[in-house]
Amino acid sequence: MRKFIILPAIAAMTFSLAACQSEQAANVEEAAENRADVLEDMADQTTNEAQADALENQADAVEDAGENMADAIDNGSVVANSM
Repeated sequence: MRKFIILPAIAAMTFSLAACQSEQAANVEEAAENRADVLEDMADQTTNEAQADALENQADAVEDAGENMADAIDNGSVVANSM
């Protein structure tokens, strides 16, 4: 019974937090995620393990940078039009 209460509460909080993000920030974050997906696909296709690891690390860095930039846009630290 407790799971039936906790899971919907978590989902509601997640959706309410997502609604706080501006459209510009969401676009920046989505673009970074798309780029990270491309890098991960490239990592999956390579047979060189070192290169695959490097691509995976780069994908993680791109995704983190996108999240940080989106947060900065929402916090007013960065003007989206100046990017």
